[in-house]
Amino acid sequence: MLVSAAFAAWRQVFSPPFRKILWRSLALTFALLVLVWFGLTRLFSYYLAGHPLSTAYPILDGLAFFLAGAGLFVALAYILPAVSALVAGYFLDDAAEIVERTDFPQDPPGRPLPLGQALLYGLRFAGLSLLVNLIALFLFFVPVVNLVAFFAANAYLLGREYFELAALRFRPPAEAARMRVAYRPTVLLAGAMMAGLLVVPVVNLLTPLFGIALMVHVHKRLSGRALADRGWPDRLPGAEPGARPG
Repeated sequence: MLVSAAFAAWRQVFSPPFRKILWRSLALTFALLVLVWFGLTRLFSYYLAGHPLSTAYPILDGLAFFLAGAGLFVALAYILPAVSALVAGYFLDDAAEIVERTDFPQDPPGRPLPLGQALLYGLRFAGLSLLVNLIALFLFFVPVVNLVAFFAANAYLLGREYFELAALRFRPPAEAARMRVAYRPTVLLAGAMMAGLLVVPVVNLLTPLFGIALMVHVHKRLSGRALADRGWPDRLPGAEPGARPG
């Protein structure tokens, strides 16, 4: 199921209906990363300006700034999941609607989440993702452990975030979370696909759109499986998609 869902997601990312969203999402992702880069380099430059060694040995200033720039380039890979969450929250409904309309035309479409709610949800996840990835960044110089920590943390976080974003178009938050837990192995494997994408330079910028398309497929297919097993309601009676429990 996941393999066919991944191929379908890749097909959508490069399809003509997705093209406009693709360029906008790439521009927003790149702009956010540049903004983070600029902020971190300015902060480091400010720190160096007042350091005694920088005053005594000006050449060390340039060398340290160069090394810091290279280090920040590595750090951006750990920041990308958080940036991805913000971009996904912004483009969620536009991208999900295309996937639902073209790949599942026989099903009723999901209901768009209010933009503020989608962004708030993405911002909440971005904060959690940033915290977890900063912890993983401290393990960067520990061989093997660093890769395992980065991959495992992002497989879980990306799977959780993107699945619930896709499910919220059809289910209230409590039910979306409950469904994610019920199908945890499948959601985790889908998250692992996205975590693997993060380590591929340039291609990792496609993570937000690929994640949305992938999880729309995963949610749809798991919903069909749940209905076939009579183990899960398609929608709770009286529950509005995107509504928060009181």
